[in-house]
Amino acid sequence: MATVRLDNIRKVYDNGKVAVAGASFTVADGELLVLVGPSGCGKTTLLRAIAGLENVTSGTIGIDGRTVNDLAPRERDIAMVFQNYALYPHMTVAGNLAFGLKLRGHARAEIEKRVADAARMLGLEDLLQARPRQLSGGQRQRVALGRALVREPKVFLLDEPLSNLDAKLRAAMRVEIARLHHRLGATMIYVTHDQIEAMTLGQRIVVLNDGEVQQIDTPMRLYEQPANLFVAGFLGSPAMNFFQGRLRDDARALEMQNASLPLDGLRGSHLPLDALRGRDIVLGLRPEHLQCADAEPAASRVQFDATLEVTEPVGNEVFLNLRFGKLGLVARVPPRPLPAPGATLRMAFDPSRLHAFDGIDGHRVV
Repeated sequence: MATVRLDNIRKVYDNGKVAVAGASFTVADGELLVLVGPSGCGKTTLLRAIAGLENVTSGTIGIDGRTVNDLAPRERDIAMVFQNYALYPHMTVAGNLAFGLKLRGHARAEIEKRVADAARMLGLEDLLQARPRQLSGGQRQRVALGRALVREPKVFLLDEPLSNLDAKLRAAMRVEIARLHHRLGATMIYVTHDQIEAMTLGQRIVVLNDGEVQQIDTPMRLYEQPANLFVAGFLGSPAMNFFQGRLRDDARALEMQNASLPLDGLRGSHLPLDALRGRDIVLGLRPEHLQCADAEPAASRVQFDATLEVTEPVGNEVFLNLRFGKLGLVARVPPRPLPAPGATLRMAFDPSRLHAFDGIDGHRVV
């Protein structure tokens, strides 16, 4: 396996569009790193640049201590798994697995051994003589993974490999990829727009938006300490609630459009109230930290009334869609009897759960 280092990578297309703006990070030997962000954020462009399928405008790409900017894809010792599987329809599973090895001139005995090992690892032993059209989506994806696996490359690159599968298969394949990584100890770079895939698979995550790296960290640190409003709003389902307004000079309320959020009792909280007085700020609160007042511990000191609009029962919990002034909020609560939509609910939260962001540039304050 190998480390991968990106140093100030920039990609600008001929039409002037900046796809990647100065991305720098290192993928450790044996690490599974995820690139995540919305469509068009530059994550696939970065992956293709590492693979050698895209030339970069500036910056340096290193694999295993060697600069590879000028090397062709086949000289970089990487294997890529594509979104559309890219299997040869006229070949059997065994033929698809062996094809790349044959092109590289490996001995027949070595090819058969690697194909057998990959088939056993991925549960494909009974499908070696089947053709792609006879396989399910999950089976095709395992073949695509196996074709990369038999190469024994220094780095695995996976570009949205599960996006064509249904929800149940995606969950199962996430587990398979995680097991495969644990078993191989391989260096993997995984691209997805799905935050659940990113959070469950990545040892570290690179969050991208508009071609710029927003934050690089472990899944839980990204969730608990997002660096800015974009990261805070992108990671988490349902998304973080945001209260945007100006903190009153006495710091006792956040004045918003058509609503005022009372902040009595925050004097002893972690928020730097003196520094925030009179400023435009955004307070963030995860849906699981917003509860009905009668269920929240007595230590909670922030309470307000909101109108219940829609309830969404999802089995072990209920999402409450609320209206507070002109602001829509979501609370994630345990199953409980609830009034009909239109009723007023007293909501509460522990102020220690608040995140604070600058109302102008969106960067985290605390």
